[in-house]
Amino acid sequence: MIADLQCVVLDCSDPAELAEFYHSLLGGTVNQPDRRWAVGEAWATLHTASGLVLAFQRVAEYQPPLWPDPSRPQQFHLDFGVADLDRAQEQVVDEGARVLDDGAGGRSWRVYADPAGHPFCLVRH
Repeated sequence: MIADLQCVVLDCSDPAELAEFYHSLLGGTVNQPDRRWAVGEAWATLHTASGLVLAFQRVAEYQPPLWPDPSRPQQFHLDFGVADLDRAQEQVVDEGARVLDDGAGGRSWRVYADPAGHPFCLVRH
């Protein structure tokens, strides 16, 4: 093994806003003191209860992915397990997510965009 995953970093235009969005989904602590990262206007973190750390980095002239348009691909996405897709959808939309694919046809997953445009999926357990 060469390394272990420290965090997942998402580019965005407003790090604090995106940290709060993911905090509403996952809980945890926004901008917890951590010797590995300095937080500020250009960088925010979310330490989740599971140990996962998400970081949010301001990028000048940020251009969000346009899923599923390959001219601006998603680059990566996060999958979140949920027990009730309908309830979870209502909650993430209330927090600022946009529905990209509502899972028509009874699929066990749906696609959303966070407030900065990053695609993520809710997947039924």
